[in-house]
Amino acid sequence: MSIVRTLRSVLRFRRFEKDPVRRRLSRAASVADLRTIARRRLPGGVFDYIDGGAEDERTLARNVEAFERLEFRPRVLRNVREVDMSTTVLGQPLAFPLILAPTGFSRIADSQGELAVARAAERAGLPYTLSTLSTRSIEEVAAVSSGRRWFQVYAWRDRGLVKEMLDRARTSGYEAIMITVDTAVLGRRERDIRRGFTLPPKIGLDTLISGALHPGWTWDFVRGEPIAFANVVGQSVGDGRDAVSLADYINQQFDPGLSWQDIEWFRKEWSGPIIVKGVQTVADAELAAQAGVEAIALSNHGGRQLDGAPPPLELIAPVADAVGDRVEIFCDGGIRRGSDIVKAVALGARACMSGRAYLYGLAAGGERGVDHALAHLAEGVERTLVLTGSSCMADLSPELVHWRSGG
Repeated sequence: MSIVRTLRSVLRFRRFEKDPVRRRLSRAASVADLRTIARRRLPGGVFDYIDGGAEDERTLARNVEAFERLEFRPRVLRNVREVDMSTTVLGQPLAFPLILAPTGFSRIADSQGELAVARAAERAGLPYTLSTLSTRSIEEVAAVSSGRRWFQVYAWRDRGLVKEMLDRARTSGYEAIMITVDTAVLGRRERDIRRGFTLPPKIGLDTLISGALHPGWTWDFVRGEPIAFANVVGQSVGDGRDAVSLADYINQQFDPGLSWQDIEWFRKEWSGPIIVKGVQTVADAELAAQAGVEAIALSNHGGRQLDGAPPPLELIAPVADAVGDRVEIFCDGGIRRGSDIVKAVALGARACMSGRAYLYGLAAGGERGVDHALAHLAEGVERTLVLTGSSCMADLSPELVHWRSGG
């Protein structure tokens, strides 16, 4: 009996969690863990569409590796009893320096897609950028979220269609537009090519087998409405209801003639803030500032366009030196931890953008998975501020970080 009493005093069994989503998310200590769960839950082609990059994926890898090469110079004895990680973007407050980047076809990760992400962003106090190629429309997202909403714009050959979408975004209360400028043609995404991946996924023997191996995703997918490019349903450009190669679709519909002169057209059609996403050189950052846009997103499209493009983190300091306070700088790509956000802000970014981090969460646990990803990043920002001796975002400066020698 004494042995039993001893065991009872030292053994404490966890209560079994019946909710499978909560059970999955409780094991996710990082964005990398969410990615692992997403990989298990999604069919291979769907996961690769979310996770993959262009060609040899060197740029995809370097976006993350750049943050690994940038180290902190933490200060101590700085009285960090109270820490404020809030900031402002485009003159409006946000909880911490993160913007949810536009991601197309989000409903292949979870049937709620953009609706789930928009609701989670509002709860987190962050702006959500809806993609032109979203699977929920401008109006549908506005109906479920009163948070800060931005609209990402591709330059379609049909400018009448672009104008119509801008008008709809304005009517629906979107605050800003983000013009993506790095898709004159679609990058060669070789994971998708190897899989023969289309949007929506075609049904074949491999699809059926993969669906059987991923029953949770399959059941969610088949119960949902048919997936389409919701913002162009009924338009002559095609709405994606029929399976298409994304490369063929974009190369046929997007305007490769887009130039800096077109920014003037957007300014006439949109009275709110304009962000140019896809800037990859100091020279183009200066041209953007001269064009009078409110912000630029240093971005190589998450490594999905030009393999060999520079990591955005490496561009922040030289761009900040060149443009000063004329435009706000966003760093898009490679964000996996809150400490990454702190590093980018220290170098001169106003905020960071992330897409894959929340998509992994969406795939791992639906809307609650997005909440989990955003909470993880927020906690990481706050903890990093404390551990670097910084009580607020204004304390961050280039002196707080340095590039590791040999990197």
